[in-house]
Amino acid sequence: MPDDIHFYEPANGHGLAHDPFNALVAPRPIGWISSKSRDGVLNLAPYSFFNAFNYHPPIVGFSSIGYKDSVRNAEETGEFCWNLVTRPLGEAMNQTCAPVGPDVDEFALSGLTPAPSRVISVPHVAESPVTLECRVSQVLQLAGADGQNVDTWMVFGEVVGVHIAQHLLRDGVYDTAAAEPILRGGGPADYFTVTESQKFQMHRPK
Repeated sequence: MPDDIHFYEPANGHGLAHDPFNALVAPRPIGWISSKSRDGVLNLAPYSFFNAFNYHPPIVGFSSIGYKDSVRNAEETGEFCWNLVTRPLGEAMNQTCAPVGPDVDEFALSGLTPAPSRVISVPHVAESPVTLECRVSQVLQLAGADGQNVDTWMVFGEVVGVHIAQHLLRDGVYDTAAAEPILRGGGPADYFTVTESQKFQMHRPK
């Protein structure tokens, strides 16, 4: 093996100062998930394992390490919203990371406004310029290669409503950089931004 390659088997430890896994698969979009309990208590929490998985129908999903409030609420009501985290909303998003009980409304905790959704009953973040209203399609407990379940839950949702601020639509095209999204990096506190200067294009071969 080349001397300039650090190799490890995760089951045996990484041998580094900090686990590099979520820095290698990065930066990642943030799953800022709003949900509501069966009793109507609102919840808002960010998940760093989030992405889009299908076009038609559009499907997104987030992964929760531990059976947390967002998973329970999504299972109970069958609904959740994804809210885009932008640079101006970064500090508020960070507040919603606080380890509080299920009776605490993170909208109130972070000073954000719950806005009524159009299709589902779960509210979204009024301050966010982009929201996806979702109906739960699957909830899966993840398993390792040995078939043993792990304490991680994947929630998939079909997008049934899309909110986009008008100023982010340029000639009918969504302007990603103008939204100033922030992305989760590795390490305990690393985030990245998207800027117009970083953009380049490559067209698919025909």
